[in-house]
Amino acid sequence: MKRQIITSILLLTVSLVFGQVTFILNTIPANTPSEDIIYIAGDLNGWDPGNPDYELTKNENDLWDITLPEEPDGTTILFKFTRGDWGTVEKGASGEEIANREFTYGNGDTVNVDILNWADNGGGGGTTAADNVIILDDNFYMPQLDRNRRIWIYLPPDYDNTTQSYPVLYMHDGQNVFDMFTSFAGEWEVDETLNQLYDDGYQVPIVVAIDNGGVERINEYLPWVNNQYGGGQGDEYIDFLVTTLKPTIDENYRTKPDRENTGLMGSSLGGIISQYGVLANQNVYGKAGIFSPAYWISDTIWSFTMEAGKQQTMKLYQLIGSLEGEEYVQGMWNMHDTLTELGFGSEELFSKVVQGGQHNETLWRENFRDAYLWMFDSFANSISYNTDSEIIQVSPNPVTDHIYIDNYEDIDSLKIFDLSGKLCLQMIVTNNKINTELLLPGSYVLILSSPDKVYTGKFIKQ
Repeated sequence: MKRQIITSILLLTVSLVFGQVTFILNTIPANTPSEDIIYIAGDLNGWDPGNPDYELTKNENDLWDITLPEEPDGTTILFKFTRGDWGTVEKGASGEEIANREFTYGNGDTVNVDILNWADNGGGGGTTAADNVIILDDNFYMPQLDRNRRIWIYLPPDYDNTTQSYPVLYMHDGQNVFDMFTSFAGEWEVDETLNQLYDDGYQVPIVVAIDNGGVERINEYLPWVNNQYGGGQGDEYIDFLVTTLKPTIDENYRTKPDRENTGLMGSSLGGIISQYGVLANQNVYGKAGIFSPAYWISDTIWSFTMEAGKQQTMKLYQLIGSLEGEEYVQGMWNMHDTLTELGFGSEELFSKVVQGGQHNETLWRENFRDAYLWMFDSFANSISYNTDSEIIQVSPNPVTDHIYIDNYEDIDSLKIFDLSGKLCLQMIVTNNKINTELLLPGSYVLILSSPDKVYTGKFIKQ
């Protein structure tokens, strides 16, 4: 028997074949700066875009290459090439996002690669962020972690034209929130979505997005240590948001700083730190968007959730894709049941499985709109207009089928809201007669906009 065991071990050892791979960059963009170094980043190195152990070097043919350590045949890796950070990651020929590259050991030992474009166009600074997105600071200091981080801020389209204050949504993985050129795997398009909501008559918030720390991402987004993956610095990261970043935003921008108007949102580990942050700081945050939460990564999250309990009312929006795996889907429903047992009702807790949804930015981008409208429903549906607007009289009043506007040549657009804040009618003004036949009986607010002025009025529809 002993001899059979030894023989089996030897056979198993012999059958385990290791392979090696060399990646050679046959072509790179002509605008690649000559002084820059090219790196490979992927699940092989924690997606660190500038790890010196994974930098390519020039071979005898003056082509960039790298030979990776041996791995067992059948091992699959995902990766991309960068010039040291995600702002310089490779892109498609027109600057579009490309899928992660994939290689399985045992399929040859040399792979030739063509890089078509860089996210920054070789230093040209391309961006897909909207004009109302700014960089608050490229190196905002995080004293709790003794690190620096880029901070983005989205301001509502009417921010500079009003004196009103706004709720604030804090989002993790800031590289992926607004800009395709800085994103690791595609952007959420939060700026485009909110700008469209604004055009549709909804109120939109200030959004503050904090870049993740690359190799520190797991450490910062996981409050508890996982022996395999890391973690343990989530408390310090949340403390940075609460005691350093939020006071800075509230001091320098017109915010609604109370908990009911302050939220967190993130995906995967960003979902974990959002759930943790809102429950651990219920006096600061009243809302959380928890997308694709990786609840499986730490058993401690269950005891933490029970101990934190429900101290105040809040709104928690959970989202998962049906194709993310059973550990994700069942984990979300387990958390839903746990939160329900703690007293979170249907007005406070919403959990959704998106059929066909995968663990990626596409899922999160396509569901951001609904999540925002649910989390910030009372604000989003409220009526917004410039406090310096001029009051006008609507005639006739009460209204039957039409209202009339004097000096309509100066007016660009018209919006009519009911008193709950719901947008009921929106149009470009072309004459002074506005049809109100489709409005139900009730009270309404009329908002007229010109390039230099906003006019408001009230009327009753019979």
